[in-house]
Amino acid sequence: MDFAEILPLLMFAALAVLLFSGYPVAFVLGGIGLVFGFIGIAFDEFTLYQFGSIPSRIFGGIAENLILTAIPMFIFMGTMLERSGIARDLLNCLQVLLRRVPGGLALAVTLMGTILAATTGIIGASVVMMSLLALPVMSARGYSPPLATGTIAASGTLGILIPPSIMLVIMADLLGRSVGNLFVAALFPGLILAALYAVYIMVACTLKPALAPRLHDSIGPQSLGAVLIMILRSFLPPVFLVVVVLGSILGGFATPTEAAGVGAMGALLLALLNLVILPALKVPEFHFEGEAKMDLDDGATGRGLRADLGHFRSVLSSVVERTAQTNAMLFGIFIGATLFSFVFRSLGGDDIVIEIVESLGLGSWGLLFVLMGIVFFLGFFFDWIEITLIVLPVFSPIIELMDFGTHVDKFDVVYWFAILLAVNLQTSFLTPPFGFALFYMKAVAPKSIKIQQIYKGIIPFVLLQLIGVGLVMAFPEIALWLPRVLLN
Repeated sequence: MDFAEILPLLMFAALAVLLFSGYPVAFVLGGIGLVFGFIGIAFDEFTLYQFGSIPSRIFGGIAENLILTAIPMFIFMGTMLERSGIARDLLNCLQVLLRRVPGGLALAVTLMGTILAATTGIIGASVVMMSLLALPVMSARGYSPPLATGTIAASGTLGILIPPSIMLVIMADLLGRSVGNLFVAALFPGLILAALYAVYIMVACTLKPALAPRLHDSIGPQSLGAVLIMILRSFLPPVFLVVVVLGSILGGFATPTEAAGVGAMGALLLALLNLVILPALKVPEFHFEGEAKMDLDDGATGRGLRADLGHFRSVLSSVVERTAQTNAMLFGIFIGATLFSFVFRSLGGDDIVIEIVESLGLGSWGLLFVLMGIVFFLGFFFDWIEITLIVLPVFSPIIELMDFGTHVDKFDVVYWFAILLAVNLQTSFLTPPFGFALFYMKAVAPKSIKIQQIYKGIIPFVLLQLIGVGLVMAFPEIALWLPRVLLN
């Protein structure tokens, strides 16, 4: 094998080194693609004319891709729910409703993470928001720091799997498959992970009540009417939005892109309701005494209609700005990854990968375990979007060759693999040394919370996620049954 033939392997070696440089991932991907494109020209493996086709690929594959238009709207929906205080009110409500259950506050965090997962896939924002809201409260209630931090980190990352998920939108585009089918396939695995978290919390807190002291009955609304008002104000609106968005997709009434638009408008209306209409109607709002509140923006509600409208405009401006920044970051990485993968394939990278795989003689099951192991290992060092945009284009031709006999139909293998990959990738947020959810949490956690406690807290949840991967691998119908029922 001469030098020109190993250029694709050298591309990956350069990528593995430069990703640790701290330089923006989009520039690393694009830069490596350009450099190796010129090296390929020198060895007659690439042509200058091929560079001319890259802008049209980027424009046609990204800018004009209607599937990807769902991403900014899902980002807006989730960010608006966080910034408008709806998530804070939801956590307060769930605490009260679950206070008689062992580990009630931890279960409330898990349930809130599950509900919010159906509104956004921006894990950094979710983990930071939940850490600011729940971690001080859990510490004040005497919760074990490892249990508190592990619950928040794991629950905050559910948004990467439970639809509508940005990661699934990107995967569908890279694999050339239906976004709606992937959304439906990911629903049960995501809920099973949330259920595993809840069972673990209840069992641990039942066996060791000191891990999670109960919320006293004297705290919170005391009358049935006050509880009902709290539920109507804080619990039903976000749940209704989730039902509308997911229900429209699962019921076949809307495409994921159309549902994203509905979700964005629904989040905007809920923010208007929460920040302007309900304060104007003097609907009571419940807060725990001394609870830590997020810095939502300058201004406060309940100071009069004009002040509340001004606050709403301030929140809206902040949400639009943050949505634009996050969207620009994601699409910058898309452009860099498109350039990298185009040069990689043009240099014969796909053929080399397939040749290496066939020479190993592992069979479909052996290859599946190897690919899952590689993704899990990469999760210790890289973010999900880097792993997805770099690895999936390389894996996709291999997936097409897999045959699992009667265990999984040939047509369903790609969907099954995508869900296995999605569940596996969720661990990338939690596994040290570069578990991004852990860094997000540490950045906003009280000084009393040590990084060692955070690392200790995520261990059982990473094990639960691996159990989730094993369940989907052993029982493919967990991911494939619902799409067959709803979409066939």
